[in-house]
Amino acid sequence: MRSILIKDTTREERERIVARALAVCGGACDFCNGCDNLGGGRIDELYRPYIEGQREIAEINEAYRAGFVRG
Repeated sequence: MRSILIKDTTREERERIVARALAVCGGACDFCNGCDNLGGGRIDELYRPYIEGQREIAEINEAYRAGFVRG
């Protein structure tokens, strides 16, 4: 498996990584509660800092699980 760390990916690759991961359920993210978003909007926006190279996916997921961020 290839690294998904920011240092090892381009912005375009990170966009594809997030899109592919969120497409697992087969639906659109708008107001979905499938990721425990509880209808809170677009869950993919949660990963914008990763796409922009600011925070790693693991950091975002950890903060999300801890309840520090919502989608």
